[in-house]
Amino acid sequence: MKIVCSFLVLLVVASGFAQNGGGDTRAEFRYHIKKAVAPVKLDAVIGDNEWDGHELITNFFNHWPNDQGRAQNQTEVKMTYDDQNLYVLAKCFDKEERIVQSLVRDNDDDYWGSDNFSVVFDPVNTKQSGFMFGVTAGGAELEGSLTIEGSQTWVSENWDNKWASKTAQYHDFWLVEIAIPFKTLRYNANQSSWGVNFIRGDKQNNAYTTWTQFPVNFNGVSMNYMGTLEWDQSPEKAKGTFILNPYVTSSSLRDYEDTDQEEAQLDSDLGGEVKVALTSSLNLDLTLFPDFSNADVDQQVTNITRFNIFLPEQRNFFLENNDIFSNFGTYDIKPFFSRRIGIMDGEPIPIDFGGRLTGNISPNLRIGVMNIQTRRTDEFAAQNYSVAAFQQKVLKRSVVKGMFINRLATSNTEELEYSRNAGLEFSYISESGRLNNTFMYHTSLTPENYDDTYFYGFEGNYTSKRFRTGWTLNVVGENYITELGINPRLENYNAETEETIRLGYTLINPWVRYLTFVEGENKKLNYHGLRTWHNMYLNSDGTFNESQNNLGYDFEYRNTSRMTLLARYRKVDLLFPTSLLGDDYTPIPTADYSFAWAELRFSSDVRKKFVWNTNLAYGDFFNGTRLGAMVQGSFRLRPWGSFGLTYDYNNIQLAEGFGQDNLHLIRLNGNISFSNKLFLSNVMQYNSQSDNFSVFSRLQWRYSPMSDIFLIFNENHDTVGSGIKNRSVVLKVTYWL
Repeated sequence: MKIVCSFLVLLVVASGFAQNGGGDTRAEFRYHIKKAVAPVKLDAVIGDNEWDGHELITNFFNHWPNDQGRAQNQTEVKMTYDDQNLYVLAKCFDKEERIVQSLVRDNDDDYWGSDNFSVVFDPVNTKQSGFMFGVTAGGAELEGSLTIEGSQTWVSENWDNKWASKTAQYHDFWLVEIAIPFKTLRYNANQSSWGVNFIRGDKQNNAYTTWTQFPVNFNGVSMNYMGTLEWDQSPEKAKGTFILNPYVTSSSLRDYEDTDQEEAQLDSDLGGEVKVALTSSLNLDLTLFPDFSNADVDQQVTNITRFNIFLPEQRNFFLENNDIFSNFGTYDIKPFFSRRIGIMDGEPIPIDFGGRLTGNISPNLRIGVMNIQTRRTDEFAAQNYSVAAFQQKVLKRSVVKGMFINRLATSNTEELEYSRNAGLEFSYISESGRLNNTFMYHTSLTPENYDDTYFYGFEGNYTSKRFRTGWTLNVVGENYITELGINPRLENYNAETEETIRLGYTLINPWVRYLTFVEGENKKLNYHGLRTWHNMYLNSDGTFNESQNNLGYDFEYRNTSRMTLLARYRKVDLLFPTSLLGDDYTPIPTADYSFAWAELRFSSDVRKKFVWNTNLAYGDFFNGTRLGAMVQGSFRLRPWGSFGLTYDYNNIQLAEGFGQDNLHLIRLNGNISFSNKLFLSNVMQYNSQSDNFSVFSRLQWRYSPMSDIFLIFNENHDTVGSGIKNRSVVLKVTYWL
């Protein structure tokens, strides 16, 4: 209770500071958009008179790394619209020293590493959700949805929709024209004011500039610091709000570990998605027999922790508009994680159908409802998954949000088998955005009717340009079961008895960071600063379980390179015998362990053709030592090719009798852009911990907007046993109607 009271006092004090600063950019920066008087042609040709007479934006502000003064290389922007599309014209001045890392679309690293121009919208004008559309100087496109986490705005690049752009490069500037169909956006048809901002990535000066001026401690896409798009007349409801996206696949699959399968199985599938705009701000997505064969391959990882590691979601249907469902809980406790649907023990489970309803039913109320039905297999029962969530805006920027999750077995009619979760959260965000704090309470329900099914707590942060601090307090009951979520620390494995024991816990996690910004054009540093963060885990009875104390110093250079020095100290009251290196070694015994280690991290100038980074770590590790080294390098043949190598090495020497091992993880990447519409991606991975070598190759031709032909090859090998484990070749065709 003393800890909780101390946190609440800190919140009250921080709230007073948080209300200061941060002007109303939506009132200060306004663009008055008028309807086009002549047809707009996307050709990026200067001198076209269809842009005459429209309001001109000039004089962009510096935003990063320095938020003072006007941009050295300026940008001019105009906007207009017709009955079908919203148009943006941007003229980006420079000295013809442009960087285009790749022609591949939807690649966020290459996009932000290139000269680029982005426009962001808050069509509902609530500062809660929005969209981004961006183009590099080479014409590579990136679109995404805007989501709020704490007080920061982030771009989820997994949202895909139909729009168009055209770029052209000239002597002292490059030009981009963008056309966004109204049916791509979600907006209130009767609303005459939207949030809008423009962000320019100027790689020559390693700077980001924006139309509005606001503090550097907020991302350039921040919804809190947009300007206002004033319509001369409210845009009407978009026409053509029914979209059909069918697919057809032909595949050859062979499981070499299945002794009954003597040859590859040939198969064909047909399915697709339907998108229906019920209103201009509420959308229904339906899917029938969805296929995820073209999704990015999972990156292999080395796990030397005591708990399971969860890989990120890669399937597009679950990624689109996922924030309404996924933005609950904390970093390592998620009540809902979509990868739990349709994947069991790492193997895909066929999905028969699904539906998702998302959007605003009023300016301040956003909802999401999703239902998925999986197919019965030889090993697993058919399941129906449902999740519903809402976000109600209150006060100036704060949100009350709730969710309900249900998993129900549908092919076992003898007994009712289900798992349910429910939760309610209040996210307070100050008007300036400097302070945010989320209070949360969640519970679970299963047929066993356990006690201690709760998860509650709060987390937040206060941020200014130089000083930043944050806090987390989580209290988890031993029976807070999240079958559709993430809570890895709840389950503890006893390596001697081979039992899994659920243990409740309390997490206390404060952190502080202070940055010193370096002024002056000829300085090499942008900033340097000290940070410290601490994790303490207590058992349900309040006794000590584990802690980790961390101290770091960061350097960020003007040329985009970075360096970090870290010192870490960890104490563990190990409650169960644990196999850190696998079942071939004797588990380390229950005891109190204390150990320290140091790390050095460095990443080079990301604008160069050859980029490298490394992470070196050495120190004690439970009753032994650990040497860790990660080296990553990539070489770009701009703009058509990029090739990378990652090597992750861990040498672990435990006390005699408990194991010594060298763990290797190697990843080779190759990406070739034959044009803005034809791409080849290749990934080869070797993981000594799982004794697996894999090859993944994907050829993609975007023959029409949002319509693709994919050819995918995937193969896995057992490096110590039977050789090849499985192989698949898939041809997939999609079409956007």
